[in-house]
Amino acid sequence: MNVLDEITREQIRTDTPELSAGDTVRVAARVVEGNRERIQVFEGTVMRLRGGGIQRSITVRRIASGVGVERTFKVNSPRIDKIEVVRHGQARRAQLYFLRKRVGKAATLRERRVSS
Repeated sequence: MNVLDEITREQIRTDTPELSAGDTVRVAARVVEGNRERIQVFEGTVMRLRGGGIQRSITVRRIASGVGVERTFKVNSPRIDKIEVVRHGQARRAQLYFLRKRVGKAATLRERRVSS
């Protein structure tokens, strides 16, 4: 086994939920302000998932004060406290860039139907 693979296997998180584009997630990230550290929650729609393994990242978009805000989070970063899925949205494409042109109710996605 490669030494690099062994190091990355130790650092990959196992507590991350199953994510897909269109899901509404709540990401709790640690933010450093001066000498203090606090947890800041960012809730929004997953626009895209990139990479795999240790480099996996998600881009989350939300509307704050009428302005679209996008943040990219490294899923396996130690700065991420937890990721929880609020609802599973139904998306027909892998990257939801069309949401950038939409505001309000038009930017919401239908909920994914659970197959039983």
